Amino acid sequence: MLKYLLVISCLLIPLTSQSSNYAYYGFEPDIVTNYVAVRKNLGYVRLTVELMVPSESIDIVEHHSPLLRDAIIDIIGKQPEEKVKSIKGRSEIQLKCEEKVKALLVKETGQPLIKKLLFTQWLDN
Repeated sequence: MLKYLLVISCLLIPLTSQSSNYAYYGFEPDIVTNYVAVRKNLGYVRLTVELMVPSESIDIVEHHSPLLRDAIIDIIGKQPEEKVKSIKGRSEIQLKCEEKVKALLVKETGQPLIKKLLFTQWLDN
């Protein structure tokens, strides 16, 4: 019995020591920006962006949020209409935004700080 308890406790220690509490940081207000449209001169998109962040880093991310918001707006503004309007294109844009935000945070803080960038709402015309 003691042998089994020892094995179970050894298995649980790495799980509890590696677990981290995450919080979500949302940009307020929603991001509204233009993109390159083919049929019209410009189209626009409104999106809600959430960052999955370790709880202890939320203040740091909030401090850098204007820089991160600008980077997201810049990326979306350069996207063609077909990418903005397709599910696959949105996934690519989301990944590009996540990579850019992580790179900016590494440059500013020395760590990527975010685990995931999520588009939780996406409206386009």
